[in-house]
Amino acid sequence: MTQPNTVDVQIMDKPYCIACPPEERDNLENAARYLDRKMREIRSSGKVIGADRVAVMAALNITHELLHKHQRETSNAREQVQDLLERVDSALADDSNPTGNAP
Repeated sequence: MTQPNTVDVQIMDKPYCIACPPEERDNLENAARYLDRKMREIRSSGKVIGADRVAVMAALNITHELLHKHQRETSNAREQVQDLLERVDSALADDSNPTGNAP
């Protein structure tokens, strides 16, 4: 039975009742579907047996995805900051030499 501020989800055919604020319900349901899909992919590969091991492998895979995405985003942000710094340096150099002659 669902109580207020809980969400019922199924992961690998097992029901879970999870406390969750109403505004996070959609996010929780999406996360549960994503986890269920990852666990089913691992189980269907036949390389990992046992729900606990499947869950750990899914957690490792999801963590790896998140860390890899974070590293890419951090790298992109660094490149953008470097580009902006170069633009600022160029603009400052142009301002300090309005005639275009070398100092």
